[in-house]
Amino acid sequence: MGKLILVPTPIGNIEDISNRAKQCISSAVKVLAEDTRVTGKLMKLLGLKVKLESFHMHNEHLKVNHVVENIKDNDLDTVLVCDAGTPGISDPGYLLVRKCIQEEVLVEALPGPTALIPAIVGSGFPSDRFIFDGFLPLKKGRKSRISEWQHEKRTIIFYESPHRLMRCLKEMKDILGGNRSICVAREISKLYETYHRGTIDELIFYFSENEIKGELVILISQK
Repeated sequence: MGKLILVPTPIGNIEDISNRAKQCISSAVKVLAEDTRVTGKLMKLLGLKVKLESFHMHNEHLKVNHVVENIKDNDLDTVLVCDAGTPGISDPGYLLVRKCIQEEVLVEALPGPTALIPAIVGSGFPSDRFIFDGFLPLKKGRKSRISEWQHEKRTIIFYESPHRLMRCLKEMKDILGGNRSICVAREISKLYETYHRGTIDELIFYFSENEIKGELVILISQK
């Protein structure tokens, strides 16, 4: 029986791909990809020829049983990747891993790129204890989620889209207060990687004058 291998892919700098990751990909019977176009471009850059199959948030419920049965019927391994970073971290993967465990299919998870770890290390906030809260809800539940952080004694990390950043900062100001220290990490591992540190009030002022683009990680200091 083959196994499922979760393979992280670079979040920006292609040099972050490991030799072990490339070996797992090249020897797999297929690679399950969040977006086959994105993964196809990466495979081309890496010089790897693989069979790609889509596996994303809109079809994973429909495909999970078929994928697991396919793994059980093959001697070769199946690899799961997401567009960038580690599968299962705010990306598809959890349902497939759970089903594999239930069906006694071996799961192997490779260490590798993910935005939250370099973000907290580079933020200057305490990293001995922290929570990761994924993405904020798009609509309903945003303020209640932020309210949960009011008395949190650990560093808080979450992802946010650049076009929702100002809305997010203003919501945090209303609930957490304008003096709470935060850090907005942008484009981790990429050419224009930047860290913006200050109070919520200071960053509201800064980003009202300066447009921001790219992938964001937001960190909030402990209470």
